[in-house]
Amino acid sequence: MADIDPLTGVSVFVAAARLGSFTLAAERLGVTKSAVGKTVARLEDRLGVKLFNRTTRSFRLTADGEAYLAACSTALEEINAAQEALSTSSRVLSGRLHIDMPVAFGRAVLLPILIDLTRAHPELTLTLNFTDATSDILQDDVDLAIRFGVLRDSTNLVARHLVSQPRIICASPAYLARHGVPTSLADLRHHRCVLGAAKGPPLAWFVIEAGEEKRISPPVTHQLSDGQAMVDAATAGLGICQVPVSIVRNQLARGELQPVLEAFAGALVDVHAVWPRRARLSPRVRYVVDELIQQAALGHLG
Repeated sequence: MADIDPLTGVSVFVAAARLGSFTLAAERLGVTKSAVGKTVARLEDRLGVKLFNRTTRSFRLTADGEAYLAACSTALEEINAAQEALSTSSRVLSGRLHIDMPVAFGRAVLLPILIDLTRAHPELTLTLNFTDATSDILQDDVDLAIRFGVLRDSTNLVARHLVSQPRIICASPAYLARHGVPTSLADLRHHRCVLGAAKGPPLAWFVIEAGEEKRISPPVTHQLSDGQAMVDAATAGLGICQVPVSIVRNQLARGELQPVLEAFAGALVDVHAVWPRRARLSPRVRYVVDELIQQAALGHLG
């Protein structure tokens, strides 16, 4: 006996369920009402459940029908999205993409990549939100977000690891000349520190001590809500900060910041691309995520 295609009759069932009528479904699909009815009946026989309660006065889904419609709708949307993604891969991408990203990392690392991407696909338009506050992707209608650190569990989101990069503790040469260079974690009690905020960069630092990662709480002298502000404050001599190395690479190269407590360095922070599950195969999202993965592999995100 030949295997039965599990999708047989599904599109007809979904059309009938959404339109609430075999007649309207037949008109939409270009077939007869009888053909729709027979297709749904065969599907019910195959599944062993009743999908519709039909009388002369009413036409509604059963509880099994409601559950099956939800599953089939999701499956068909993903199939359509996959087909669109494949057919779009050789064409110019178009449409708007809303991306949420940390301030410093977004400006220093991601923005140049996205600018080059839009040059290659000028019909692709961007809405970029630079923020270190952890916004609700689903509520804020964000297509793609870049997140640092440990992700919260969510069945409604999909995440892809991009890169793990070291954190660095650093300060300006002017600050260190005034206050001295700390050589131990205990020395931090006598220093001024620049930290994040409750809804922004971390309030804790992560260090490696005796071969193990350890979370410490340095004195909170200055508290800033985004990473770029923390870098600017440290560069201006306000205190010592800990940030991902990618956002201070230029300052370190120019000598505007200097690493300290290097014996305790090495704690990594993960960077993820996160997007709503409903959009996991969107051509625009897929293209940008694939590009970021490629850039990460080339070492351009760390």
